[in-house]
Amino acid sequence: MKNPFKKSKTTTAVIVIAIIAAVVTLIIICTPRTYLVLQNDKTGEIYGQYPLKEGENFSVGFIHSVNKRPLIDKYEIRNGEIYVIETIYYQFGAGVQTEIEPGQTLTYGEDGSMIVSGIDTKIPYLSYCVGLWSDHTLKVNDGKEISLRELCGRGSLVHFSFEKKFFSF
Repeated sequence: MKNPFKKSKTTTAVIVIAIIAAVVTLIIICTPRTYLVLQNDKTGEIYGQYPLKEGENFSVGFIHSVNKRPLIDKYEIRNGEIYVIETIYYQFGAGVQTEIEPGQTLTYGEDGSMIVSGIDTKIPYLSYCVGLWSDHTLKVNDGKEISLRELCGRGSLVHFSFEKKFFSF
C-alpha cells in the first residue's frame, strides 16, 4: 500500500518554486522605487512618472518668451528634494540671470551657450506652465526628450515632485 503522506520529488520541487516565487513577488511589491512625478497642479492628475534615483538629474528646456532663445534648467535629486544646479541660455535679456552669485560660475559652451553652474538651490515647489508659444521638453537620465505639450497639453500648469512609490503598474 502506498503512503498517502509521501510526496514525490516533482511535488516538492513545485512547492519550493511556488514559495520562492511568492517571496520574490513580495520583495518586488514591498520595495519602494523613486520617481519624478509630473501632475496637474490643480486637479492632481498624474501625467507621467519617470524612474529617477537620488543623485540623478533631469532638465526642462524651452524657448524663452522674451528673448526667443533656448533656455535649459537642470535639476538634481538630493536628499529627496529637487535642486536647481545649472541654467543654460543663449542670450541675455529680461527674465534670464544677469549676475553671478557667490559660488556660481559662468562658462561658455562650444555652441555659444552661457552656462551658469553652482546654483545649488533647493526648489520646494517646482512647476511650469507648458508653453503656449513654444513647447517645454523634459529630459531624464536616458536622454530621451519628452514633449510636455504632448504629455500635458498647452497651458497646463505642471507640478514636478520626487516621490517614493511601491509597486506601480
